[in-house]
Amino acid sequence: MQERAVFKINGFLALFVALLCILMTVYFAVQMQIVLGVFSLLTAIIISSALTIVQPNQSRVVIFFGRYVGSLKQDGFWMTVPFSLGKVVSLRISNFNSKTLKVNDVAGNPVEIAAVVVFRVVDSAKAIFDVSNYEQFVEIQSETALRHVATKYPYDNYREEGYSLRGNAEEVAGELTRELQERLALAGVEVMEARLTHLAYATEIASAMLQRQQAAAILAARQIIVEGAVGMVQLALGRLEHEGILELDQERKAAMINNLLVAIISERGAQPIINTSSIY
Repeated sequence: MQERAVFKINGFLALFVALLCILMTVYFAVQMQIVLGVFSLLTAIIISSALTIVQPNQSRVVIFFGRYVGSLKQDGFWMTVPFSLGKVVSLRISNFNSKTLKVNDVAGNPVEIAAVVVFRVVDSAKAIFDVSNYEQFVEIQSETALRHVATKYPYDNYREEGYSLRGNAEEVAGELTRELQERLALAGVEVMEARLTHLAYATEIASAMLQRQQAAAILAARQIIVEGAVGMVQLALGRLEHEGILELDQERKAAMINNLLVAIISERGAQPIINTSSIY
């Protein structure tokens, strides 16, 4: 089903003609011209049955004896096909907030996720005739697409490889929007935006995953500290040897490296031991 424009003329002009026909009916009745009176009365009735009002950002789907004849999308007062039925479809931008769903991410961890979908109807014929209830169709397909996208990515990516639900919100929202558009095109709906509004681990694993996040953060911090400490030790030994301040054999160099690393990496302040008997 494809949307098409329906026949229409200015409603005020048609109303003027209908009133004129009513006056002519009265005149013919007085003049006892029955045939002309009946004809003018039927003309007024036919015109009156075709008058309709369209509000801004609305579309009136016109059905004539079970057959779709077109849609009236321009707001105003119009005359269209006589004795037809009209179904009004809103063209305004709408929001749909999904329920908080519990799904498993790609790693099998249960997560709670929800999204908001911003959409509008762009084809009123498809919205009315191709699906039974386009608003319910949007709701069900949105939750289905959200579940599908959530199962393709991990909640968090500790190795920083690929996308994750928490770390790549823009990319996930873009994919969710594209998948929803493919699903909702059948109903004549345009998806303007789809974005996650809630994302969290399920309550049964939230505590364990928090500990995992903390451990990963501590490990990452330790790696940075160790890399910095090694660089500082290399710089210190290289400068001592370059300027000839101190010459150390391999054993004492290893001891100095050990002491420097302990002093730099330790979380507590190092307690120095002063040797007053010899250089070593």
